[in-house]
Amino acid sequence: MRQLSNTLRLGQNIRESVERFWQADRSTQGLAIASAIVALLVVLPMFWLVWRAFEVEPARAYSLVVSWGTAEIMLNSIVLMLAVTLFSILLGVPLAFLTTRTDLPFPRFWTVVAALPLVIPSYIGAIAFVGMFGSGGEIESIFGMTIPRIDGLSGSIFIITLYTYPYVFLTTRAALLSMDASLTDAARTLNEDWFGAFRRVTLPQIRPGVAAGALLAALYAISDFGTPAFMRTSVFTSAIYREFNNFSSEYAALLALQLIAIIAVILVIEAGIGRDEDASGGSGEGSTIRLGLWKWPAMASVSLIGIITMVVPVAIFTRWLFVSEGTTISRLEFDPIFAYHSVRLALLAAFFACLFALPVAYYSARKNTTVSRLLERATYIGWGVPGVVIGLALVFLGTRTLPFSYRSTIAVLVFAYVIRFLPQAVGTVRSSVLQVNDNTIEAARTLNAGRLETFRRITLPLIAPGVIAGAILVFLTTMKELPMTLMLQPFGTDTLVIIIWEAQDALAYRYAAIPALLLILISGLSMLVLLFQEDSDLT
Repeated sequence: MRQLSNTLRLGQNIRESVERFWQADRSTQGLAIASAIVALLVVLPMFWLVWRAFEVEPARAYSLVVSWGTAEIMLNSIVLMLAVTLFSILLGVPLAFLTTRTDLPFPRFWTVVAALPLVIPSYIGAIAFVGMFGSGGEIESIFGMTIPRIDGLSGSIFIITLYTYPYVFLTTRAALLSMDASLTDAARTLNEDWFGAFRRVTLPQIRPGVAAGALLAALYAISDFGTPAFMRTSVFTSAIYREFNNFSSEYAALLALQLIAIIAVILVIEAGIGRDEDASGGSGEGSTIRLGLWKWPAMASVSLIGIITMVVPVAIFTRWLFVSEGTTISRLEFDPIFAYHSVRLALLAAFFACLFALPVAYYSARKNTTVSRLLERATYIGWGVPGVVIGLALVFLGTRTLPFSYRSTIAVLVFAYVIRFLPQAVGTVRSSVLQVNDNTIEAARTLNAGRLETFRRITLPLIAPGVIAGAILVFLTTMKELPMTLMLQPFGTDTLVIIIWEAQDALAYRYAAIPALLLILISGLSMLVLLFQEDSDLT
């Protein structure tokens, strides 16, 4: 009954929004139409994927879905997701507590160290660790001792956890800084030790933050393509790409739908766990825990994490720069054109993502209606759907509707990037629009400035920082995107990630050194620019 009531209320809200649309001025109608077009472009490839899956005969679809191979893929994917999420929480929450609630020396420095793994794509870390251990690995070459390889499902869990725990760390840290720390102090006065106060008071308060970070870690784990592929782990993403390469599009489409269904379940579960009706805000200030001599093991632990996640991969790739063992593969020799292609594609994706984000973000921020919220949420589909699934959907769409331009131009690939990373631009632009004072806009209108001129001369300069931040985020993530680039790469347009993939596939790791180091450098510089811009905005 409650669901029926909510459905009826939603229908009534949509009807009222449509009525307001017809009564609105032309500029508002134009914004709504532009937002609807963007939302349709984002959603359309998913319809093609569903259509392709339903073209499979029911008997064959059933046999494929219930096969042992599919069961193994699903089991590995779920175990990978649950394990990464659990270990990310076990790693991220204590680190967040350590840098906010204790007297750890230089907390800002250790915060940066704990968050830095986000700069490195997990598949680059996977290549470094695969090449480091096992027979013929770097440890054996340098020290003469053999350490078992890190691969398979356990290796994937280890690597992905190392590069996704910062999601939990950052969201939990933000929750700790914003909660009312006096509640914890009150619990301590009632003879609760610090662990009891954390379990009974702090943890319920920061639960939404932990849940938000855990959701990001879970989505990353089940959507990651490169690390499971490099670790030879059969999960949904690697299996979809394998079936795509084997021209088994039916099975790939069915696997993609199952993956989307699991992601939908994750989002529903998080929506229940992450509710924050009982959360209370505060300054985040309160008494700190004295570590005493434990500060040295604490700093050593954070340092060890930084060394494993950052120093070791950079050192391994740097060593490979000067090691020329093995046969020469001229195809993989570094060419500056690879970096040019990567930067060019990332810039195009950033430009068009921000261009598409402007009408959606502006309309949803200025017109808080059911339709505007639905259109905005529709653009977030790409963020929840793995890149390999979007790539597969656009393969179906491209081969059916654009057979002559498919893989002959960069248009389809850039469109895939925009679908995948559009939410990053929409989110930052919308936040900037919400901060624009309505009185400023009205003052411009009283000076006989039209809506377009007001937007160009007043609104756009004010929201420019949000647009730039969104562009940087899209640029950064596009540079690192692997599965969509592999599936939609135009012939003759090799990028840094393509060379990394082919070098790993040929077990010629030294050819991955320069592209990997360039990706790390570009990612680090992009992050620094983003942080510098945020600091300048605050001042």
